[in-house]
Amino acid sequence: MTKLVELLKEFMEGGKRIRPILAVLGWQAAGGTTDLAAVVRVAASLEMFHAFALIHDDVMDDSDTRRGRPTIHRRFAGRHGDDRTERYGMSAAVLLGDLAFTWSDCLLHTAGLTPAQSSAVMPLISDMRTEVMLGQYLDLRATGELTDDVDATLTVNRYKTAKYTIERPLHIGAAIAGADAQTLAACTAFALPLGEAFQLRDDLLGVYGDVRDTGKSRLDDLRAGKNTTLVALALRNGSTAQKARLHTLIGDPALDESGAEEVRTIFAATGAHDTVERMIDDRHRLALQTLADSPFTAGALTALEHLATTATRRNA
Repeated sequence: MTKLVELLKEFMEGGKRIRPILAVLGWQAAGGTTDLAAVVRVAASLEMFHAFALIHDDVMDDSDTRRGRPTIHRRFAGRHGDDRTERYGMSAAVLLGDLAFTWSDCLLHTAGLTPAQSSAVMPLISDMRTEVMLGQYLDLRATGELTDDVDATLTVNRYKTAKYTIERPLHIGAAIAGADAQTLAACTAFALPLGEAFQLRDDLLGVYGDVRDTGKSRLDDLRAGKNTTLVALALRNGSTAQKARLHTLIGDPALDESGAEEVRTIFAATGAHDTVERMIDDRHRLALQTLADSPFTAGALTALEHLATTATRRNA
């Protein structure tokens, strides 16, 4: 058991902590001044839940690295294991993810929330968990099935990232502070465009990012055949020859850096890369505009403005 705890602790080091930060900011935005210890414990439960989600996500994607280190299933199996050890690694990682999920619940139910706070928060937690599972399923279903349906990719982004990463953490923190419907609606108005921009930046980093910053190979998403907005735009605007090359290269598990560079060239030639950058800018701008009309406290407004910029201008 000690080994599992240490492995989970190591895995959780170095994350962005954006969900717990947003939970605390949601509480502050809604005028929270008491129950900080409870908010922090609920925020910690969100980070523990995210560890569960990432461990299982790496299993589903069969990823080799996360945050510059071998993924959990690779740690259990060893880098060059046979079929038996590979299966052991996958199975053990699923169990460790399940353990993180269980501990997330323990943190949540020992946070010291009042009955009124629990009544407000628990439905939001359930919604968050359901939405991210739906988003992951939609992402899984689209992987390897490349299309030019940009709207479909944005739907995945909304459930997999915008609601899970930004909206629900803000809602949960605000609910602890007793937020009214207007405040929760303001959280949503800010969160959804920012969350979409956050995921669009992730899509770009997955193809263009430096592994020294991202901790993840920039070949993984291309090899897996991820049908991102970037890919959909290139397929929508590309020539017949460009589309054929994208279908050949994206999803090839043996894709090398030369092939990836050809994909990037097509992304540039079709305007897909520049369009995604503009989409990020537009959504970032919209998120900031919503803050001007929000009922949030002054301190929270300043922090949320800063977070919106760092979340969309990052290199990792």
